[in-house]
Amino acid sequence: MTGNPALAEIARQIHTSTPPQGMRSRIVAIDGLGGAGKSTLAAALASAVQAPVIATDDFASPDHPLDWDDSLMEQVLTPLAADRPAHYQRYDWHSKALGDWRTVPPGGIILLEGVSSSRARFRPFLSFGIWIDVPQSLRLERGLARDGADALAQWKVWQAEENDYVAREAPASRADLVLDGTLPVAL
Repeated sequence: MTGNPALAEIARQIHTSTPPQGMRSRIVAIDGLGGAGKSTLAAALASAVQAPVIATDDFASPDHPLDWDDSLMEQVLTPLAADRPAHYQRYDWHSKALGDWRTVPPGGIILLEGVSSSRARFRPFLSFGIWIDVPQSLRLERGLARDGADALAQWKVWQAEENDYVAREAPASRADLVLDGTLPVAL
């Protein structure tokens, strides 16, 4: 890979994507493993394409980092596919409990950001998928810089589960766009 496309080019590709048959919403998955830069890209894209961001971390918890897909299907993807608002209760990672409720109206572009956001079960609802590729050592370094050295044991558990996800689903092979997370995306 010689470099990443500029943010404007990524936004153009998203704008020209086609929603799945019968859907008005164009859901864009921003996938990658922990520490890849998904949240950073999602924030920049949200501004560029005027889209809300739904984070998979709102559904995950320390005990269930990847086992939350039923909730996302029932509360977000199925309603949006039926042109109804998504309505879900976020998990609050600081209080370690369910937090506030959020509603996202249907229509337009909606960014679905987080680890395994492009899993096969979600693919029929997606208009576009982005995979951010970053070596495991750099992801761990970034994660510990963000979460603190005390989080090392949790990160090791998460990384093992994430590796299983990649081996099982090969998300990069299904992505419409693969970005090198070691390189910047020009704003």
